[in-house]
Order: sequence, then C-alpha cells, then structure tokens
Amino acid sequence: MSEERKKRVLQAIIKHFVETAEPVGSNTILVSYQFHVSPATIRNDMMSLENEGFIFQPHTSAGRIPTDKGYRVFVDEMADYEKARKEAQKALTTIREEHKTQKIREQLHDVVSLLARATSLVSFATTPDNPRTFFLGMSNVLRQPEFAQNSIRACEVMEVLERSDNFVKTLSELKITDKVRAFIGEENILPQTQSCSIIVTKYEKEGFEGYVGILGPKRMRYAFNIVMVEEIKKLLE
Repeated sequence: MSEERKKRVLQAIIKHFVETAEPVGSNTILVSYQFHVSPATIRNDMMSLENEGFIFQPHTSAGRIPTDKGYRVFVDEMADYEKARKEAQKALTTIREEHKTQKIREQLHDVVSLLARATSLVSFATTPDNPRTFFLGMSNVLRQPEFAQNSIRACEVMEVLERSDNFVKTLSELKITDKVRAFIGEENILPQTQSCSIIVTKYEKEGFEGYVGILGPKRMRYAFNIVMVEEIKKLLE
C-alpha cells in the first residue's frame, strides 16, 4: 500500500470535509481529486486510515471524517503553508481595500450631510467606486420657489439626480479641478440642469479621486456656498 497515496487520500478527506462539513465517501475522493486507481484501492486506503485513527465513520452508511489525530498530522506534516500565506495575504489586501473604501464612503456621507444642512441645497459626492453618486438634501431644492412653482422644472432636475451615472458622466465632461468652481445655468452641459447652478470641486482621499459639491437654483449665495464647499473639501482631505 502506498503511504504517499494514503497521505493524499487523508488530505482529500480533510479538504472536502473542511469545505462541505459532510462525511466523505470513496467515490467522492476518487472522482473529485483525480486518483488514478480503482475504487477498491481507495476504500482500502480509507480503511487503513481509519484503523490507524486518522479518520472515522460518524454513523452507519456515512462517509468518513477526520479525527483530531488526522487534523494533527495534517497541520504538522501536510498543510501547504506557502500557498496558504499567499492566499492569506491576498485576502487581507482585498479586505483592507474594501475597508478603506467603506471608511471613505462613510466620511463622504458625513461631509455631504454637513454640506446639505449648511447650504439648504442638494449636496453630492461621487464614491470611490465610481460611477456612483449619492445625493442628500433633494427635498431642499423642491422647497425653493423656482421649483415649487414649476413642477416640470423640478421633475427635470430630479430625473438627472436619479440617473447618477449620467450625472457623473456630465461632471467628468466639465473642466473640474481641485479648485472650487461654479457652473451657472447654461454653463451646465445637461439641459435639465440649466435652471440650476452647480458648485463643485475634485477631491483626493487616500489614492481615490472624485467630485463633491452642491446643486441649487441660480438664485443662491454664491460666495457663501463656494467657501462652504472649500471648507468641506478641507474636512474631507
């Protein structure tokens, strides 16, 4: 009986059980792990492993699962730690990037909320995983006389905001830099927002770039709003 093959059978049993929590039968081992031997050979190897205390049968007609002794020999002699290290490092890198992105989203939400409250207008930011944009204070615009008295104009603006991917595309076509700029009325590319002004800037946060700003009627406090976006950008960065 091949001791090397028995080790491979034990490895296969442990791998399958760890992944499925189900007892493993000889046919599963043979088919899933590409042993080029007969089913009887695999059964004999499993019987030998069971006699030596590495695996056991939890109940009648079930497959086999590892014992503590089986796990011990796997940990001490069989586990591929070099491969596991690469997988662990890759997983940690992915998780850290996801965590960083999530933290930036949370910070963006906080500053955009402040911006909406301070200006009583719609505030917005593009998230690190562009092309998503989120808006706060949309009801602020609807309360403005320009839109409260003109439902068609209000609907046009809301439609633009609801199609955030299109709004992001529009922002990317404007000449936006890290300096706060105001785009007034017809200076906006989208016809639906030409009844509004947009005050916007580009932010940079831990390697991510995006836009943050406000949208409201052309009748607005430009100096105050421009300075407010400048201060919000400082808070964010």
